[in-house]
Amino acid sequence: MDHLWSPWRYRYVTRATGQTACIFCEKAAPGPDRENLVLFRGRHNLVLLNLYPYTNGHLMIAPYAHVATLEEAGGEVLAEMMLLIRRAEICLRAVYHPQGLNIGMNLGECAGAGVAGHIHMHVLPRWTGDSNFMTTVAETRVMPESLETTYENLAAAWSAAHTAAGEAGA
Repeated sequence: MDHLWSPWRYRYVTRATGQTACIFCEKAAPGPDRENLVLFRGRHNLVLLNLYPYTNGHLMIAPYAHVATLEEAGGEVLAEMMLLIRRAEICLRAVYHPQGLNIGMNLGECAGAGVAGHIHMHVLPRWTGDSNFMTTVAETRVMPESLETTYENLAAAWSAAHTAAGEAGA
């Protein structure tokens, strides 16, 4: 069996457990979307960039409601979340031309959820060979663009996709 180590995550995970406020509830509150890296606000969910991305374009979709499980989330919340995942795929493919995508959710702290009390879906573009020795050996991620540039690129694509779809919500 192979083991993949990501020691750089330890600082993030241990710091996240000391937080008292829910980051998703804070970002869902009215505020400056650009500063909060919020790309889109739907009826039931928001789309935002991950502050600690695995790759450029790593975004998350979280409901406004503070729920810890899919069982607690309403049907409309989950349906909109899936539509937003589809929109995220379209935008990420248009902007970054990835060879694949990771789409997933960790439910519960022991399953790897950094924010265990508030469900959120991760959507990440991936390329062949995008993980390298820097993460393992130097505890460093090499990100070719800033979060501000990622925000600009994806906000423009999201707006264009929203206009093209002519949808009021997701």
